[in-house]
Amino acid sequence: MTASLNSKMFNIDKVRADFPILHQEVNGSPLVYLDSAATTQKPQAVIDAITQYYSGYNSNVHRGAHSLADKATYVFENSRKQVAAFINSPSVNQVLWTRGTTESINLVAQSWGQTNIGEGDEILVSALEHHANIVPWQILAEQKGAKVIPIPLDSAGDIDQGAFESLLSERVKLLAISHVSNALGSVNPVADMIAKAKAYGAVTLVDGAQAVAHLPVDVQQLGCDFYVFSGHKLFGPTGVGVLWGQEALLESMPPYQSGGEMIDTVSFDGTTFNGLPFKFEAGTPHIEGVVGLGAGIEYLNALDRDAVKRHEDDLMAYTIEQSEACDGLVRIGQAKHQAGAFSFLLNGAHPSDIGMLLDQQGIAVRTGHHCAQPLMNTLAIPGTVRASFSLYNNRDDIDRLFAGLAKAKQFLL
Repeated sequence: MTASLNSKMFNIDKVRADFPILHQEVNGSPLVYLDSAATTQKPQAVIDAITQYYSGYNSNVHRGAHSLADKATYVFENSRKQVAAFINSPSVNQVLWTRGTTESINLVAQSWGQTNIGEGDEILVSALEHHANIVPWQILAEQKGAKVIPIPLDSAGDIDQGAFESLLSERVKLLAISHVSNALGSVNPVADMIAKAKAYGAVTLVDGAQAVAHLPVDVQQLGCDFYVFSGHKLFGPTGVGVLWGQEALLESMPPYQSGGEMIDTVSFDGTTFNGLPFKFEAGTPHIEGVVGLGAGIEYLNALDRDAVKRHEDDLMAYTIEQSEACDGLVRIGQAKHQAGAFSFLLNGAHPSDIGMLLDQQGIAVRTGHHCAQPLMNTLAIPGTVRASFSLYNNRDDIDRLFAGLAKAKQFLL
């Protein structure tokens, strides 16, 4: 059994107290929230920051000539600086606000892709990908006469690196890959894969939605061209996300949408566009979301990130240990490195039945294909039960999960 963590380095009780939603009952039992891969819960600091925005300085940003607008703009742009520091961006102007990971990928597909992908070109994605990192490329490929080629997996659920290398050629114009799989929790060797793809001249995009809350992210060290993630999986609100890109690429890309802050001048003789980052931020932004995301990053940065990682690694190791003693449980995906998510099946039961029986005991998990149908087809299963955790979970939550499964098995036999 993994040794307990030093409470001086990471006080789990204090952290749990910061998340008000955890302290309630669901269906007559204390809530066990194991669905953080779908969305993380929000600390009180994020909730307070959003409340303070609406109660103290609610205003549109950039365009006002009064004090409320000045404060809103300051906090809004300060959040951009926080994101830039969080992922080690060389410039704050490389951080673009979007509605989330999905819109960030679509923006790249329809701005960079429309200009740079042509007939016969190839786009590599892994068989692990979320639909949001498959379908935009399929649409683009159909429009341009290109091909989307999946990179196969090995038996453990890792990307087959030999197969990946065999697919590389000068026809490959883009590698789009997740940093961490949302379905299996597999941590992919993205830095190594990026270097290999770039040796053939490919542009690289990393879907970091599942990584940013669990792993340190350094875009300069990764060497990627684009990195995307969502605020709601980083303790912030829904409806806000980030597209980070190499400055030269962003400068070369045409606008994705038009109107509002992305405009410099407008006349019927022609329109000119604003510089980065505003060139891609049409209309009134999700100010509340940006404020909340900044607060979420500030909350996470106030913790010892190394201690957080050790805590989450301990939870994963403990979950795997408990699963090995659970009769009838089949672990789905056994990658060398995992973060945040544990997928499984039980006694041949349909995942949705297991999820329902756990919910009756106050245990929240996710069931189904997790927006990764090609992965489930590869594994020849309809879906999985996914228990995903974050820094606010503890071993008691894992114990409750397996006690709940033991009780569920009585109804599944």
